[in-house]
Amino acid sequence: MPARIDLNADLGESLGTWRLGDDEAMLDVVTSANIACGFHAGDSLTLRRTCEAAVARGVVIGAQVGYRDLVGFGRRFIDMDPDELAADVVYQVGALDALARTAGGRVAYVKPHGALYNALVHHEEQAEAVVRAVADLDPSLPVLGMPSSAFLGRAAAAGLRTVTEAFADRAYAPDGTLVPRSRQGAVLDDPEVIAERVVRLVTDGVVAATDGTDVAVVAESVCTHGDSPGAVASARAVRAALTDAGVTIAPFVA
Repeated sequence: MPARIDLNADLGESLGTWRLGDDEAMLDVVTSANIACGFHAGDSLTLRRTCEAAVARGVVIGAQVGYRDLVGFGRRFIDMDPDELAADVVYQVGALDALARTAGGRVAYVKPHGALYNALVHHEEQAEAVVRAVADLDPSLPVLGMPSSAFLGRAAAAGLRTVTEAFADRAYAPDGTLVPRSRQGAVLDDPEVIAERVVRLVTDGVVAATDGTDVAVVAESVCTHGDSPGAVASARAVRAALTDAGVTIAPFVA
């Protein structure tokens, strides 16, 4: 069977007059949009306009939930009470879904952001809280996350659809986790290198780690970050390279 992959990007992360990334251009490339929910980034008008632009292009909308941390862009771990975290997730998904519906769309999946995403790889209590929030709100919503994470393990046990994700522009450690952004070389910026890595990941199921070894990565979706320098050029290179390799690019949600 020919390879098939979804391309996603983190969008809607501007705030008021402060602009981040080129959402319009990214929406011409990706098939799924992880739209901020106002806790780590995004204001209500930005989020509504991003939803409108996604709907106009037929791009699937996902709620990118995170810690309540605008100053830190959601990239700082917060040791939250599980009930508070669960309530915050419901709040964020509900708010974005309302904005999406006024634009003619809907929230079709949930993806954690930043420090929360990384915490859910191993943090069992927070993983359970996020899973509980999604299951209580709408058990038909798929969740997008790191393969073999506590989050996807608990989500599967709760009966949620789990979707594994890989990253186009992030360096991988030998154990298959992402290299922390605080380390040099954690974020890749050469479109050609990024495109070649993604094609190999999608077609062969492996990606080169920082020590040169191959790490097995099986993913249904690949994230091309929208806030990185040269993000649009990298996303376009990835899509073109996948198409040239005969890979079908389509959302994981119909």
